[in-house]
Formats: sequence, C-alpha cells, structure tokens
Amino acid sequence: MAIGTHGDVLPFIALGHALLARGHGVTLAAPAPFEPMARRAGLAFQPLGTAADYEAVIGQPELWHPRWGFRPMFDFALRVAETTCLWLGATRARGVAQIVVASPLAWGARLAQELYDIPAATLHVMPLLIESRSDPPRLPGLPLPRILPAALRAYVNRGADKLAVGPFTLPPLNALRARLGLDPITRLRHWWNSPTRMLLMFPDWYAAPQADWPAQAVQLGFPLVDRFGDVPVMPPELETFLAAGEAPLVFTYGSAMRQGAPFFETALAVCRRMGRRGVLLAPQDGQIPKPLPPGIIHLPYAPLSALLPRSAALIHHGGVGTVAQALAAGIPQLVVPVAFDHFDEGRRLKDRTLGATLSRRAFRPARAARVLGRLLTDPAVGRACALAKARMAERGDALLEACDWIEALGLPEAASGSGPGAAEAGRR
Repeated sequence: MAIGTHGDVLPFIALGHALLARGHGVTLAAPAPFEPMARRAGLAFQPLGTAADYEAVIGQPELWHPRWGFRPMFDFALRVAETTCLWLGATRARGVAQIVVASPLAWGARLAQELYDIPAATLHVMPLLIESRSDPPRLPGLPLPRILPAALRAYVNRGADKLAVGPFTLPPLNALRARLGLDPITRLRHWWNSPTRMLLMFPDWYAAPQADWPAQAVQLGFPLVDRFGDVPVMPPELETFLAAGEAPLVFTYGSAMRQGAPFFETALAVCRRMGRRGVLLAPQDGQIPKPLPPGIIHLPYAPLSALLPRSAALIHHGGVGTVAQALAAGIPQLVVPVAFDHFDEGRRLKDRTLGATLSRRAFRPARAARVLGRLLTDPAVGRACALAKARMAERGDALLEACDWIEALGLPEAASGSGPGAAEAGRR
C-alpha cells in the first residue's frame, strides 16, 4: 500500500513484482492512476480514491510550498485511510493470510495492523522521514545552519513538526481512531512506523545509520525501479537524438509538477549559454516553451536508467528516486529543490561532492551555467560520482533483501525481531 507520486509508488510496484516472482499473491493499493503500471507488472490492484481525486491533489499549487506542501497529500491520506483499513480487515476475515508493506502515508495499513493484528512493515524511500537527534534531516522551509549543534536542530525540527503537522493532522486522525475504538496518538511521525519492521531503502554511505534510529529499522539500499514507470524502454525518438551528438544535459522537475514552466525556460537558456544539447522531461506540454530549438528534445517520460548513463549531468527537483538513478549512472547533479525531501537530498549530494543546489530564485541561466560548468570539470566531483557508481553496482539487489525481511514477518519468530541478518540489524 503506497500513497504519493511516482517516486513513492514505483518502489512498491517493483517490490510487488519481485514478491510475485517468489510465488506470492500480490495486490498493490495505490492512487488510481498507477493501475496501468501495476497491471503491467502483473499485480492485482486496489485503487485508493479515483483518478480525479489524485489529480485534484497533484494540481494544487500548495503541494509545492516548502512549508505547507505536505497538507494536500496528508489530506488525501486521511480521506482514504478508513476505507483501506476496512478493506484489509474484510480480506483478513475471509481467511486470507496477509503481510502488509506500507508507505508512511498509508495510514489505513497502520490502522489495520492495530485493529486486526496484521503483520506489517513500513517502507521508507527517503532519509528525511527518519528522525535522529545526532543527524537530523533538513526539513523543507527550515534552513537551519549546519553550525548549530545537531541536538538543537533536532529540537527545532520536532517543534516545527508539532506546530505545523500536528494541529492539521492529529484531530481528524484521532477522531477516526476513536470511531474505530483505538486510543489517540500524539506524534504522527512516530505512529506511522510499524513497530515490528521498518525497511529503509537507502544505503549507509548515503545516510549513515544513527544510534537513535528505531530498533526495528533495517537499512538496505536504493531501489532502482524506473523500468516499472510510464515507459519501460527508451522511446525511439530519444534513441535517435542521443546517437546524433554529444551527451546532453537532462532536465526534469518530477512527474507530479504542474508549475514547471520557469524551470524549463531556464533550462533552454542554460543549454544555449553552454552550447549543450538538452533533454526536457515533463508529462505536460504546457510547461515546455515552443518551438524548441535544434539540439533540444522534449518527452513526457523516459527511463532514467537507460538515459542517464549517456548524459552529461542531471538537473532536477531532488526526488530521492531521481537522485538514485543519477548516482547509478555516475553523473553530477544540480538540485533545484521545491518541497518535501528535496532540500535534504540536495544537502546530502553537496556534502558528498556529488552535486550542488540552487534555490528556485537563484536558478537563473548565468549562475546555473557556471555551477554546471564547475560540476562537469571538477576532478573531485568526477571521482565522487565514479565512486558512487561503483558502490551502486557492487551493492546487492535491495529489493530482494527487502523480500527476505517481508517474508520473515510471516514467521513465528518475527515478533521477537529475528529474521534475515537479525544480528546485523540489531547493531544498526
């Protein structure tokens, strides 16, 4: 069960496909527009709301506000929580053995875990949502200086969580819990984690494990899942474009963005200044200037695992799935963050000499061209990108490791915290 955009849902489709190959029956519960992708992967599908419901969320400009962007998606998560909880309960009542793997916003799964004692794991794809006093993530709209002690930054983060998230989310969620006969909760970001298992889908060299992470957390690696997206193979016109000249700059502002026109206008100007070819990825034509000059191509979607190894650099919003694809390709990244985890991912790339960040206000042709020029010529950036690529290649399949841990939830000893690599997980 997953709620969110492509970067949130595609890992669950890929995980379901892997579990299906191991002989399990798998149903994906996700927003309605993801049904074609789920069916293509062989999964049964349970829609969470309608396509119109999802588009209403994605179309809200507030979704991209650094401080308040969580509200539209949290509201959607709340609206579908009760029906999905009862759906899981009805399925269990028919005698179907279940294990549920849920994203942090799939609150119906957590409610069902409490009500019906269903084995469940919470799967996190971004470090942002893992709290720590020793290494607090960088919250959107809250640019605390790194010079401040980590404990103080964590205290401020928790205060912002209490003031911004709690008053908006907890009263209606607790009203739902009361109707279901459950006690109220006081901290959303604590409650949404399954107490039996958390699967952290990012490697330790990207987000170092912390002593105060929850004991039930298991850290794996990045899931590379773009083959399950809108277009599973390279479009012929893009293949022709890539073969016709030097490696291009690739620009994308995410699958859900509807207000990206200024970003893509700047992208054209950057390509012009640098004398570079460019690939613009945006689902909606309305964001792309027309006509496009020679050496620039626009596509709604392309599999990044095939495109980025043949590209010079990636300029994007900072979604963790996009970050991982560029790391696997070994190319530098320029992040122009908007909301959610984008600011935190940008900081992690900068700290590891893998890229740079520019605010939307600072993302102007001259400055962006200078930053990209440095990223493309700095030997330290080249070495860091090559190392990241090697690390990504040598790591085992994180999805298969996740399957092992999920299957272990169905074993009697799962409640005691044992399972694949339990000793290692305990150290983490």
